[in-house]
Amino acid sequence: MFEEQPPSLQNRIKSLATEAQVQNRPYSWFEPLYAQANGNAEQVPWAKSTTHPYLQAWLSEQPQPPANGKAIVIGCGLGDDAEALQVHGYQVTAFDVSPTAIAWCQQRFPHSEVDYQVADLFHLDPSWNQAFNLVYECRNIQALPISLRKQVVGEIAPLVAKAGQLLVITRIRPDERDCEGPPWPLSPLELAEFAAYGLVETDRATFVEGETVTVQQTRIIYQYAEG
Repeated sequence: MFEEQPPSLQNRIKSLATEAQVQNRPYSWFEPLYAQANGNAEQVPWAKSTTHPYLQAWLSEQPQPPANGKAIVIGCGLGDDAEALQVHGYQVTAFDVSPTAIAWCQQRFPHSEVDYQVADLFHLDPSWNQAFNLVYECRNIQALPISLRKQVVGEIAPLVAKAGQLLVITRIRPDERDCEGPPWPLSPLELAEFAAYGLVETDRATFVEGETVTVQQTRIIYQYAEG
């Protein structure tokens, strides 16, 4: 969790994110963060070198995916969640905007069947539209400024196949007031943006984390209304 990171790392992240916004390249700060980590996962605050516990708990309750079921991991980081989905039975595509992160994944999992790719969320392969039985988004939206929320949702939602699911893990804030970041937790209205693409919330689990800071986390499943 960001608040539990050393102040030096918190300050570096805020500095990189602020500089990226000034340059009007709000997601360009991920590559320097990974590159400056020099192979030390402790310098990447969301890298835990294990499957996200909320994803792992959800997978433990799920049946095997359909034959040739495809999953995509948005902003895959160091690859642990992508590997968990592959083990569960999905054919997994995992992408990140950071070339260093993708190279790190391939180094960590040299024999992996996951298709790791360098890709930009805002310029995705058109063939990915409605191509995935499971779209997995974990804490990427919250890492981007609030001003980009509608645009980000508009890039993620079309990836979901008509009978597929979208799994979102994110921090949430209780109202529409702006907040400082990164991260910038999502608001109820921002989460509701998925409805504009026909996706409706079918399940939600809420968690509280932190000993000194209370942070509300949520895991939400979306599906098409007719799915």
